[in-house]
Amino acid sequence: MSSRLLDLLFSFAPGETELSLAELARKTGLPHPTARRLVLELTKVGALEQRANGRFAVGLRLWQLGTLAPLTESLRTMAQPYMEDLYTALHQHVQLAVLEGHEAVILERLSAPSALGLVSQVGGRLPLHCSGVGKILLSHADPDLVREVFDGELERFNSETVVDPDALRRELAECRRTGCAMVRGELTEGADSIAARIMNGEGRVVAALSVVVRSGSVQAQAVLPSVITSGLAISRMLGWRPGIKVRQG
Repeated sequence: MSSRLLDLLFSFAPGETELSLAELARKTGLPHPTARRLVLELTKVGALEQRANGRFAVGLRLWQLGTLAPLTESLRTMAQPYMEDLYTALHQHVQLAVLEGHEAVILERLSAPSALGLVSQVGGRLPLHCSGVGKILLSHADPDLVREVFDGELERFNSETVVDPDALRRELAECRRTGCAMVRGELTEGADSIAARIMNGEGRVVAALSVVVRSGSVQAQAVLPSVITSGLAISRMLGWRPGIKVRQG
């Protein structure tokens, strides 16, 4: 029962924040009567809510529960002032992401109205092999996960996407050495990403911070020191100090 309830809840995603009963049944593979019964149970306790158009959305009580997640909420709170400073200085996209499975999940993003369009929003997912935050997280991930990513398909999003395994391994090694990544148009054409790692008191990389700018609008090398400094400042708030060795995995 519990797994089927979770399947229903995880059917919702960025771009699919409202779903009909039929869509929920189809996405979960549940028989329609079963899906209806479970959806009504979730609605009754406030985990889902039914809109005036009859479609369902994540309920307030479930959202409140999500805000209690210690890592994500503390990260967002600690990172917010530094993200605001980067946003004020650059008026582009500033985003915070963590690793989940084989993807990077965006916890927070500040975006100027005039900034270029991106492929994903807050709560959305980015590929690890060709996004700035993704390369930071992948380069510091457990070696088993890294092998799984390389054993799978490295999707090519455009002509700039690095899919050659040897070239990508060299990039990841450089990310581990420097703690930063610069990605030019690999995921979204015309978008450059400058990213830095965020570490906890054990030296583990728990998140990545990035600025995404329109290609040619600013010099990446000029932005990089500010992003690295912000990442280090957030890391200090999580307990990291100079001298603590950065760990992989």
